Amino acid sequence: MTKVSMYNISTCPISRKTKEVSRSRGIPFDFVVYDLAIGSEQNKIAAGMMRGTGSIGFPFVRIGDVIIIGFNQEI
Repeated sequence: MTKVSMYNISTCPISRKTKEVSRSRGIPFDFVVYDLAIGSEQNKIAAGMMRGTGSIGFPFVRIGDVIIIGFNQEI
């Protein structure tokens, strides 16, 4: 199965919705709350986002090599 990684902000309603929809569909995913991570981990996450997309945004979902920023219930 393709690995799914999700990066959210703890206070973001769109991030919460993305997590809820993924769980309701039975999609297994690794989950990181960006704003609650320690500074060095935040830097590492942000650098990975910039490498993959040239921008930082939340929710940030990586499905294998595919990156989705924001919420899209159709995916």
